[in-house]
Amino acid sequence: MAGFLKTIFHVDMDAFFVSVEELFDPSLKAKPVVVGGQRHERGVVSAASYEARKFGVHSAMPLRTAAKVCPQAIFVNGHPDRYREYSEKVHSVLTSFSPLVEMASVDEAYIDMTGTERLHGPPLRAANQLHRKMKAETQLNCSIGIGSSRLIAKVSSAKAKPNGILWVLPGEEARFLAPLDVRDIPGVGKVTEQNLQALGIRKVGDLCRFDDTFLEERFGKWGLALAGKARGEDAGGWFDTEVGADSDPKSVSHEHTYNEDTAAQNQLESTLMRLSEMVGRRLREGGLHARTIQIKLRYKDFTTITRAHTLKAPTQLDTEIFEQARALFRKNWREGAQVRLLGVHASSFGEEAEQGDMLEGDRRKRWKHALSAADRLRDKFGESSVSLAAGMKGGFRERTHENPVGLPGKGRQQK
Repeated sequence: MAGFLKTIFHVDMDAFFVSVEELFDPSLKAKPVVVGGQRHERGVVSAASYEARKFGVHSAMPLRTAAKVCPQAIFVNGHPDRYREYSEKVHSVLTSFSPLVEMASVDEAYIDMTGTERLHGPPLRAANQLHRKMKAETQLNCSIGIGSSRLIAKVSSAKAKPNGILWVLPGEEARFLAPLDVRDIPGVGKVTEQNLQALGIRKVGDLCRFDDTFLEERFGKWGLALAGKARGEDAGGWFDTEVGADSDPKSVSHEHTYNEDTAAQNQLESTLMRLSEMVGRRLREGGLHARTIQIKLRYKDFTTITRAHTLKAPTQLDTEIFEQARALFRKNWREGAQVRLLGVHASSFGEEAEQGDMLEGDRRKRWKHALSAADRLRDKFGESSVSLAAGMKGGFRERTHENPVGLPGKGRQQK
């Protein structure tokens, strides 16, 4: 908005999955809790309470490792439907402060508060109001970062945890970032961190010793983005669009890791059906039609293959996704070989094609109506309430760390 300083809030719910579980089971409060599965399972940690984090437990850690480092932890399977319900409540609070809200995930969001001072007061006052309203209406704590860019807002919310507010004043962005580890910059992973450390760059401020041209020559476009991020700018990477702008995903996928490796073809194909349902559901939710279907197949020895097929016409129907996934599986699976993980991936989105064959078109129309009805039931009663018969034997608990369906603000669209 012309004439107003850019003001972005990043709202991050504190230990969201754990906090929601505590609302349903208060006995979990103030205890080391791990959400994502049981201690003996092969899955990974979706979330850990602050009490569990003190022992080194963190998200994406294997559950079995978490059990070793924190044997006294209470392990909870997780309830994705509950998290979606509370994410909707969070979204409702956020949109009462600004219409420009972007849910980055089920438990965090960016809000463009530029030009809202007449309604909510200066940034710090508005953040305090939001903080109190979030607690009153959801019974959950959150941390809020305030900055002139999404990058600054996100980094400052992390520094405000738990249950705090941090405002980086305009003009102080580079000074705030300078003493922080380069890993604190969103998008900088282990490999990039190692490459930067090889140049003597350990703190964000160290990046400022190198000019943009050198960083571009060394790291390509990502080098230029790093230079901008060190100054507190939304430079490339995660921050290419405005807050609240529509942005379709590039792909949709779901996968499942078996607790026990299996070579039972019926079970494997039933799992593919269930995964295809989950992918189809998310495609319909986003009004997307995928032309390319891919499977991921990991054997007992961790050998992993991916195989893809491009359809003649884009689809969002579970049955058509499954037909291609099953065909790829049968063509590439070593019969009798035990499988550890299966995944289904959809990409290359395009417009729905007109059907020339009247019988085929009528069949697809019936499936569209049936799946639309199933989606409405899932909206009301939960994701596991409806399943196609072929996928029932392959039923499994939805992993809470996966990209969820029903993300607030990303409702079903018609395209």
